[in-house]
Amino acid sequence: MFTEPFRIAVNDRHEFDALPEDAKNLDLLAEADGQFHLLHNGRSIRAELLEADYATRRFTLRINGTNYQVKIADHYERLVQQLGLHANSGKKTNTVKAPMPGLVLTVMVTSGQTVQKGDPLLILEAMKMENVIKAANDGQVKAVMVQQGAAVDKGQLLLEME
Repeated sequence: MFTEPFRIAVNDRHEFDALPEDAKNLDLLAEADGQFHLLHNGRSIRAELLEADYATRRFTLRINGTNYQVKIADHYERLVQQLGLHANSGKKTNTVKAPMPGLVLTVMVTSGQTVQKGDPLLILEAMKMENVIKAANDGQVKAVMVQQGAAVDKGQLLLEME
């Protein structure tokens, strides 16, 4: 059971924490594709999912006629930011290593493929959480060193870039 809160940022201005159990306690009804109705503190709210980027956890919602940009950060993403590991200070990284032990769920690139900074490269499951490993820089995938279903150790080489 996950007990760490999610950090939710709305329109890059308002931030708050929400526990996983908070989502379970919502009175939410899916009405149609991307359309929802929910009750919160006795108020009826209409919501529509306009855009979703699951890799970056960024969503555009229309709630009661107003659009909101929502970014959701989990405990691990916040920890990486706090440690300063998300900033490469312009330094080009030629290798992609596993940040933690886990299981490779999906490899999203192939050798020779051109990627841009922020593009998802693979999904690594660790502690029952799916972590999207993204390109730190623009470049080309030189070699993929792992395959789907592989168990990896922290620091293990996953990809080589050029």
